[in-house]
Amino acid sequence: MQPEQWRGAAHQLVDWVADYRQSVESFPVRSSVAPGDVARAMPACAPELPEGMDEFLSALDGVVVPGLTHVQHPSNFAWFPSNASLASVLGDIAAAGLGALGLSWQSAPALTEVEQVVCDWARQLCGLSPVWKGTISDGASTSTLVALLVAREKAGGSLRDGGLQAASQPLTVYCSADAHSSVTKAALLAGYGAANLRLVPVRRPGREMDVEALDALMAADVAAGRRPAAVVATAGTTATTAFDPLREICRVAAAHRAYVHVDAAMAGAAMMLEEHRHLFDGIEEASSLCWNPHKWIGSILETSLLYVRDPADLVSVMATDPSYLRSAHDNDVVQYRDWGLPLGRRFRALRLWALFHFEGAEAIRARMRRDLANARTFAEWVGAAPGWSVVAPVTLQTVCVRHTPA
Repeated sequence: MQPEQWRGAAHQLVDWVADYRQSVESFPVRSSVAPGDVARAMPACAPELPEGMDEFLSALDGVVVPGLTHVQHPSNFAWFPSNASLASVLGDIAAAGLGALGLSWQSAPALTEVEQVVCDWARQLCGLSPVWKGTISDGASTSTLVALLVAREKAGGSLRDGGLQAASQPLTVYCSADAHSSVTKAALLAGYGAANLRLVPVRRPGREMDVEALDALMAADVAAGRRPAAVVATAGTTATTAFDPLREICRVAAAHRAYVHVDAAMAGAAMMLEEHRHLFDGIEEASSLCWNPHKWIGSILETSLLYVRDPADLVSVMATDPSYLRSAHDNDVVQYRDWGLPLGRRFRALRLWALFHFEGAEAIRARMRRDLANARTFAEWVGAAPGWSVVAPVTLQTVCVRHTPA
């Protein structure tokens, strides 16, 4: 496809997206297709000859749209708030159109440096100190895996040669019983083993981690000859938006020389609101943290921020140095390939830049405060309705309710 052909097709597609967003309220929120319906509606083999834009848009209407849960629908309340601001979509179109090759600073200097700047904008908006350095990953699951890989190496010394088999002690990981399932997955993928993952009990009624129980579990593991490696604290759990007491957790972890990672995937955006930063008290004492702009403030999916206090921790674990990736500037620049799992990376920073550029932080904060006010109002309605109750503290925008009919 040549640029002029693309221009016409792209105009049609942009019009289609705009029409979809304008009419999304007319669709049922949840898809009614049965398993296999979408696959059966598609051709069994790829086209041998080119097909037109009209056919493509027709397939979007007839096959794709009916097979979606419409998370941009105003009546969608599943998973996390409807997002994918069209401002952020513009950034993604630019990123895809540029087709930058994010292998190294040299392959795309702007990709690297825009990401550095945008991550620092978000840091400032969250009130975090300048010590934090950020990168963008696809999600908090990846960020947590990276954090536990770093914690593993710091706890066991250099395992590059002998791997986990060379560790003199079993390494243990701790998280709240209400932590996201990605923590368990990350602990397994990082090689700790299910037998070395400790699910710490939670306190009632808030469902935050019981720090006394954490201290007891860590002490018991030390007495049994194990080495506490990491604590994953949750700032805003998936089920109830509970906040683990970060300052107390960091104090206990420090006594055992354990790494602390803070999973603030959904609720981390609340740091942008000064009146809610007290929920994150102690976060400056953690080793790393992550939060997802795609879960509340409007960026499209796969825009997750991972911040570390010391990027050297990442580089010591992730760095590779093949001759075909070296350049004369290696000692002067950030090489994001050494900060995470992938070598090649997309220009994800443009999504966030476009969001901030076209909407501005003030409007984003206003939208968040609107959401919080709506949650409080809804909780009041539930509390006043016969047979209904709010069953967990309403910390932010999540309201957990129970219906008990007569």
